[in-house]
Amino acid sequence: MDWQGYNSSDLSISPVTPSLIIMSYCTECGKELPENVRYCSQCGAPLSASEWEEFQVSADDLAGRVKELIAEGNISRLIVRNERGETLLEIPVTIGVIGALFAPYLAALGAIAALVTRCTIAVERRK
Repeated sequence: MDWQGYNSSDLSISPVTPSLIIMSYCTECGKELPENVRYCSQCGAPLSASEWEEFQVSADDLAGRVKELIAEGNISRLIVRNERGETLLEIPVTIGVIGALFAPYLAALGAIAALVTRCTIAVERRK
């Protein structure tokens, strides 16, 4: 018996999970901002409302579909999830994410495609 009559084997410690803070990005300067703000703290631009859309794609079509979505230009965030809904990759798509800066994300998409058969792409679009 340990402190106050409890056996140490009866006590279990559960891991503490950190709270999830959802961030958004300024469409003008690309600064990362908390989700609930209405104006950018860096440039003062009003933050527009956004809507979410999801696509189911096979692993073979993953990189091509992501490139198509980014080329459309009205996307602020892109999330790739596996069949169980777990987030595999989150890409903040700001004005600065072009060319060589996007290459690491494409490499990660290739690795993800090798590990899964189907993915869900969640897209946050600016209105």
